[in-house]
Amino acid sequence: MNPQKLELLVTRQMPFGKYKGRILADLPGQYLNWFAREGFPHGELGALLALMQEIDHNGLSDLLDPLRAKHGKPKPQH
Repeated sequence: MNPQKLELLVTRQMPFGKYKGRILADLPGQYLNWFAREGFPHGELGALLALMQEIDHNGLSDLLDPLRAKHGKPKPQH
């Protein structure tokens, strides 16, 4: 897994849609799963969303916590 890609998950914002402006790592699982069913966007954004969906699906989201702290992005409270 590419460490730079993981950093992008906690710093890059969703550029469109219902969750526009939300950090990719903070997107809800059902939204990521919808992309997995319907198709991810092309390019880097699609690759990042697919990576985040895989992390979320496998219950590994807590692995991003140190990167969140490094970038001053607190974990959202659900």
